[in-house]
Order: sequence, then C-alpha cells, then structure tokens
Amino acid sequence: MPLPNPSKGWSSSTSRLLALYSFLFVAWSSILMGVLYFEVTSYLNKLTRHSMLQRQHLFAHMSGKQLDDALVASQTFEERSFDAYGLFDTQLNPIGGRVRAIPPELGLDGKVHELKRCLDADDPHLPRDSCDAVAIKVQDGRWLVLVRDNGSLFVVTRIILHALLWGISLTLIPGFAGWYLLRRRPLKRIRAIQAQADLIVAGDLTHRLPLSSRRDELDMLAAIVNAMLDRIERLMHEVKGVCDNIAHDLRTPLTRLRAQLYRIRQQSAAGSAEGEALDQAIGETDTLMARFRGLLRISELEDRRRRAGFVQLDPHALLLELHDFYLPLAEDGGIRLHLQQPVQLPALHGDRELLFEALANLVGNAIKFTPEGGQVRMHAQVDQNGVHIAVEDSGPGIPEDEREAVLKRFYRSEEGHRHPGFGLGLSIVAAIVDLHGYDLEVGASDLGGAKLVLHCAVANGNA
Repeated sequence: MPLPNPSKGWSSSTSRLLALYSFLFVAWSSILMGVLYFEVTSYLNKLTRHSMLQRQHLFAHMSGKQLDDALVASQTFEERSFDAYGLFDTQLNPIGGRVRAIPPELGLDGKVHELKRCLDADDPHLPRDSCDAVAIKVQDGRWLVLVRDNGSLFVVTRIILHALLWGISLTLIPGFAGWYLLRRRPLKRIRAIQAQADLIVAGDLTHRLPLSSRRDELDMLAAIVNAMLDRIERLMHEVKGVCDNIAHDLRTPLTRLRAQLYRIRQQSAAGSAEGEALDQAIGETDTLMARFRGLLRISELEDRRRRAGFVQLDPHALLLELHDFYLPLAEDGGIRLHLQQPVQLPALHGDRELLFEALANLVGNAIKFTPEGGQVRMHAQVDQNGVHIAVEDSGPGIPEDEREAVLKRFYRSEEGHRHPGFGLGLSIVAAIVDLHGYDLEVGASDLGGAKLVLHCAVANGNA
C-alpha cells in the first residue's frame, strides 16, 4: 500500500498553526483597538464638552464691546478652541461671527448638544457634519452660539484604524513568509523520510529513516522507528535463518534416503507389491525435496543484495524468447499460444534470468490449467506508468476470493489439486516481482480464465 503524500496547502499543521495565530492576532488587535478607540473618543468628548463649558461660562458674563473683542480674540489666537461662533440679537438675527443661522436641532437652553448635521452653509470654515454646539444668552440679552467640529474624533478613528491595518499587515506578511520557509524545510525532510519509508515498505529492511543534527521532534520519531526496524530486521533474519537451516539440513538426509530407497527398489522384483510401495516412497521423497528446493529458492530471492547485479534489459527480446520456448509445449497440448507486443518496448532495470523465470511460471501455469483447444495469450503494452506484461488463458480462472491467497506459499486451490505441483510457483513469482519493485495483478481475463499482469517500471532515462 503506498504511503500518503505530505499535506499540501492549508492541510498541513504549519498552515493551520499560522491560521490560528493570525485569527487570534486579528481578534486580539481588534479588541485592543476597539477598547482604545472607546477610551480615546470618550476622553476627547469629555475634553470637548469641558472646553465648551468653560467658554460658555466665560462669555456668559460678558456684554457689549467686551464680548465682541473677546470673541474676535478667541477666533484669532485660539482658533482650535472652538471652530466657529455666531452672535444673534434678541430676535435671533445674526449680527456677528461666521455662524449666520442657529441650527434647527440646537435648543436655546444653554446645554451642549451633539448635532448629527451641524450647519448648512457654503463657508468652508464651518463644520457640516457632526459637531457639538451650545446656545447661551449673554448679559446684554443677545444670543451666542458656539460650534466645535467633531472631526478630531474621526481623525482619531482613522489613526486607530490605520494602526490596526498596519499591525495586521506587518504581522501577516512576515507570517506568510515564515510559513513558507518553515513549511518548506519540514516538507523537505518529510519527503526524504517518505523516500526511505517507501523502500522499507517495499521489503528492504536495510534502509533507515534519515536523521538531522537538530534532534527535533521529527528526529525523535525517526529514531524510535529506526530502533523498531532494527529489532524487526534482526527477528526476521533469525526466523529466516532457522527456516533456511532446516530446509538445507534436511535436504542432505532426504537425498540419502532417496538413494537408499532407489537401491532397494533396484533389488526388488518388478511388479511386486514391495516395489510399488518403494516407488510411492521415492515419489513422496522427491516431492519433499522439491518443496525444500522451492523454499530455498524463495529465500534466495528475498536477499536484496542481488539487486546490485541488475542491468538494463530488453523486454521485447525476452518475450520473444519466452514465446519460442513454450510454443512446442502448447502445441503438444492442443493450445494456441499468442504473443502481442509493440515493435519496440522501453528497457527495464532488473535481472533477466529472474524475469524470465517469473514469466515462465506464469505461462507454464496458464498452459497447465488450460484445457485442450483453449488458448493462452501474452501481450505487452506501454503507457506513462511503465510496461505492462499480461498472461491470459481460457482455463477455469482464479476465484476472486483466492486471488491474494494464490501468492502465498504452499497454497493450492481446489482446481490446483487436480494438477501436479507444490503451490510454490506463484510464490516464487511474487518474490521476484517484489525484488524488482514491480507489481503483480491477479484478475479475470476476457478469454474466460485467469489474467496475471506484471506492471514494470521502465529504466531511468527511458520514456
């Protein structure tokens, strides 16, 4: 089963951590700026009202020319204290100042009012939007209207908003840069780990996960997995060694036993019951020896060191040789053997003798299980994934629930018991396929029988 690829985009833990960090920062910054805005605007409102109350009390005790001079002086030297004023007579007719009309919403009660729409005038020096205004009656009976623009509050709002935007920008931009850099390095290490893990999953337990000099969490995990692999490899070698020793040690006494039985058979009378029993014993001994040879053969194929002798080979010539080799056997059984392949196939990287043995097992089984008058078809094709070599027959086929079991050692289906064999042929094929890093697919053929497909990766440098 292929290992999953590393997470991409926002699926990785680094991306999720960045998203959480950005969300928390934006939320906290918004709360902070909101509290700051509320406090600052409240303070400025209080300051504005306090300033207007001071002006109100100051001008309320003045009259005549003294009031006029004070208003002109305030307008000239303290222009930012209040934005405009208007002086009206007892009939509310304008007699001085820039404010020429009392705002409709302003009550003549001597209290400070906040007006949403201040003044409707063409004078650019007068506030038009929100403002604070107060109308007071001075000592000589005239009315004085003081107006202060609330624009300073909007300026504060803009300053706070700009500060928030700058803060978010200066946080997210380095955050994205850091996300890219921080994500790139772990992904590079994870891909290196995945490359080694793929080789381990393929059956080569000599490989180990790479470690860096940082000794971080990935290194801790890789070290734990490497320790597990060391133990697993040691146990597998011990089990494999015991099995190989048993098979090897029993082969010698079995050979001697067969030789002894053969000598006794030569001395017995032809056609006697004793001779038939000896023939049966010799046959069983041959069966045991063949099984032990098969086990030792599989053990030999599972040795990964044989990969060092792999070369580039031409599958086109290999299939032609295989077809010529089995054609007489197929014709003797009344079976039609076909070969279909393109004029040229890309080179494969592997052991030619082993691949010939694997394909020979497949073709031999197909011929063995195909009844007289049937057909066996060999065909090869190429696509972007590599070379695919299929062997199909018109025999009984392999039931779907047995297609994985037939690759196990000594497994023989109900149909297989009707033919001679030991249940090791496809196990040897599976070992050769695994040694090369190829895939073997067992399925059904449109001919009515079994279809076994060998999926081969092409050699480097070939399309």
